[in-house]
Amino acid sequence: MNTDGRSHVRLLPWKGPEGKPAHLIADSPYSPLSLLADRVESQQINNAAVIVELARPMVTPEAKLTADELRWIAGRLIESLTEVLNVAESRAQRIPDHEEPGE
Repeated sequence: MNTDGRSHVRLLPWKGPEGKPAHLIADSPYSPLSLLADRVESQQINNAAVIVELARPMVTPEAKLTADELRWIAGRLIESLTEVLNVAESRAQRIPDHEEPGE
């Protein structure tokens, strides 16, 4: 329950209509949709870690992949990096402003 009387805005880890960023405005950072977004963000981070580990051996000099295969791997890496950057942006927006002592 919101005890500070403020609305909380967060960037969601999925796109809205027309591929535009989606935001949630809620009375609490613990609303059901916020908690769902937290779970999606965690899954996106885990997926990115798995993709990176699977891609590592594919991009070594010893790997004999075609240009199409390398493009496919690059596409998956870019997709996961984009998701992780979105998570980082969302979380950075929710970090409270730092106040110096005495302010």
